[in-house]
Amino acid sequence: MSTDEFEFEDQISMTIDNGEEILDSGSDGGDSNDAVSGRFGVFTRSGMVRVDDESFEHEIIRKSFVLGMGLAGRDTNIVAVHKNLSSDPTRRARFESFKIFTQAVARKCGGNANVKYGWYGGSKEELCDVLIHGFSRSREPAPNEVSYGVGVHMIPAEFTCDGALSSVVDESGLKHILLCRVILGKAEMVVPGSKQSQPSSKEVDTGVDNLVNPRRYVVWSAIMNSHIYPCYLISFKAPSTLPNVISGVPTMQRSALRPPPTSPWMSFPSLLSILSKFLPPTKMQLLVVCHNEFRANKITRPQLIQRVRQIAGDRLLIGVIKSVKRHD
Repeated sequence: MSTDEFEFEDQISMTIDNGEEILDSGSDGGDSNDAVSGRFGVFTRSGMVRVDDESFEHEIIRKSFVLGMGLAGRDTNIVAVHKNLSSDPTRRARFESFKIFTQAVARKCGGNANVKYGWYGGSKEELCDVLIHGFSRSREPAPNEVSYGVGVHMIPAEFTCDGALSSVVDESGLKHILLCRVILGKAEMVVPGSKQSQPSSKEVDTGVDNLVNPRRYVVWSAIMNSHIYPCYLISFKAPSTLPNVISGVPTMQRSALRPPPTSPWMSFPSLLSILSKFLPPTKMQLLVVCHNEFRANKITRPQLIQRVRQIAGDRLLIGVIKSVKRHD
C-alpha cells in the first residue's frame, strides 16, 4: 500500500488489513453521558470520542476483534469503542509526524512502508498515558510471555487474543486494548529471548518473530512514537482465563494431545536463543517455522526433532546439550 492510498481517521475512510473499510461517520459520535458517569470519562478526557455502537465503523472493529479472539470470541463482549482524534496541537503534531515517517519509510523501502494494524493491551491507566504522552518505555514481558527484543511488542490484527492477554481488568470489570497503526518498513526476524534493542543493519526497520506469519511486531524504543499511531481503544469483557489460540486449539488442549518427552528436556525458546549465536538468520527462520508448525499440531514431536537435527546439525546440538548439562 502506498502512502497516497493510505487514508487516516480524519479523512473519508481507512483500509483495514483484511480489505474491509472503516467509514468515518464525520460526527462526534459518542455518548455525552460517558464523561458525566465517569465510566469512560477518562477516555474522553484523554481526547477520544466514542464510536456509535450502531455504526458500520463499530461493527467492522467488533467483527475483527471477536474473530481474533478465537474460541474465546463467543464469550467476549465489546462494551465500547473510542476513536483517537487529532483535535489539539500536540495530537495533530503526532498525527502529522506519523504521516511523514510513513512517507519516509515508503521511499526507503521502494514505495511500500508496510503499515499494519496492531493491538497493544495494558491497564486503563497505561493506555491513557500512551494516548496523552505517547509510549514512554518498553514494557517487560509477563511471566507467561516470551521476549523478542527490547521494544514495544505489538500483536497483529488477526491475533486479538494475544493482545488481550496483556490487558488488565479495571475497577468496572472491563479490559481495554489499543488498535494502532504500525509502520513496519522492512522487518527482520528476532529470535525468542533476544536482547536486541535496535535494527541489526541500516536496511531493516523493525522486528518480527516470524517473517512469514508473524505473531509479534517489535518496534524499537528509538522509533516507538514515530512508527506507532493509536487509532482506537476497545473496552471489553472476556473470560477470566483467555486461551492462547493457535489454529483454533487452546494451549491446554494442545498440550494434552502431546506425549511427555522422555529424553533430556530443554525449552525450545531456550534452544533457539543458544542456537542463534551459531546459526545464520536463514536457518533460524526455518527453526521458528518448524516450531510454529509443531505448536499448531501440523507436525509431531519426533518430526520436529528430526527437522531441527537436519537444520542445525547433530554436532552443534550435541555441543549445546553438553554445555547445558555442565551448567546444571
